[in-house]
Amino acid sequence: MMENGLLGIQELAREDIETILETAIHMKEVAERDVKKVPTLRGRTIINLFFEPSTRTRTSFEIAGKRLSADVVNFTPSHSSLSKSESILDTAKTLDAMDPDAVVVRHGVAGVPKRIADELDAPVINAGDGAHEHPTQALLDMLTVLEEKDRLDGLTVTIIGDIAHSRVARSNIHGFLKMGAEVRVAAPPTMIPAAVETLGVKPFSSLREALDGADVVMALRIQRERLAGAYFPSVREYAATFGLDRAKLRFAKDDAIVMHPGPVNRGVELAHDLADHRPSVILDQVRNGVALRMAVLYLLAGRRHRRPADEGGNS
Repeated sequence: MMENGLLGIQELAREDIETILETAIHMKEVAERDVKKVPTLRGRTIINLFFEPSTRTRTSFEIAGKRLSADVVNFTPSHSSLSKSESILDTAKTLDAMDPDAVVVRHGVAGVPKRIADELDAPVINAGDGAHEHPTQALLDMLTVLEEKDRLDGLTVTIIGDIAHSRVARSNIHGFLKMGAEVRVAAPPTMIPAAVETLGVKPFSSLREALDGADVVMALRIQRERLAGAYFPSVREYAATFGLDRAKLRFAKDDAIVMHPGPVNRGVELAHDLADHRPSVILDQVRNGVALRMAVLYLLAGRRHRRPADEGGNS
C-alpha cells in the first residue's frame, strides 16, 4: 500500500490488493456490532473533496471515516472559493495547510487526483477521475466476489457495457487480472476501446459468447449523458442486445453472480427482477463499500507518520 495514497489499481501489486481485502474483511465485523464504531482513527481528519455528484461513494467514505472515529469534513465546491474562481490546486493547498490525514477526491477530469496528490503532504484517495480509474469500487467488487466464490484466481469475469468511458471497468480489469481471473468485455463495437486486448482482456460483440461459462457478470451503467455521441442507435436496442435478463444469464454458469456499480438504469442494463433478487449481489457491493473504504482509510491515515507536535503531546 503506497504511503502517498491510492490513485489507481494499475499501480498496486497483488500483495497490496490482498492486504486491503484482508483488512476489509476484519472491518466488516464493526458493522455487526450494536455500536458500529471503533476508536482507530480518533483525532484524525478526513476531507471528502467531491467535484462530481455521488451517492454511494461519498456516503460510504463518510460513514467509513465516522465508524473509525475520524473527523470527517465534506467539501462542497459550490459553497467554496472555487465559485470565486480559485484554482483546484490552490484549494487543495489551502486544505492541506489545515493538516488533514487523508483527502478523498472525485473529479470529472482524469488525472486530477494525481495532480492534487503531487501537491499535498496528506495521502490522496482517488474516488473516481474521469474515465481513468475508480480503485475503491474495483476493490469492493473484488471483496464481494471473494465472499461469494472464496477465490478470485481462475474465475471468469464478464463486464458488459460502455467499456470505453467507464472508470469502473478499467479498475476492475486491472484488479481481476492481477488476482488471476480471466476478464471478458462485451459491448457494441463503438463502446469497446481500440486495442483493448493489450489490457489482457477478451472483447466480444456477442453477449451470448461473452457469458459462456462466466462466474461473475458485471453490468455497467449506460451513461445517458453520452447518448449524443451516438455510440449505439437507441436505448431500446441496447437493452434488447446487451441488457441482462434471466434468459440471457442462462448462458453463464449456474452459480454465476450479477453485479452493478450503480445507479442502475432498470430495464436497460438489468431487468427489474434481476436487479432486485439473487443472483444479484448489488446491495452486498454497497455494504462492502463501507468496510472496504474503512480499510483504505485505516491503511493510509491510520499508519501515517504523526507530526512532531502530535508525538510531543503524547510523551
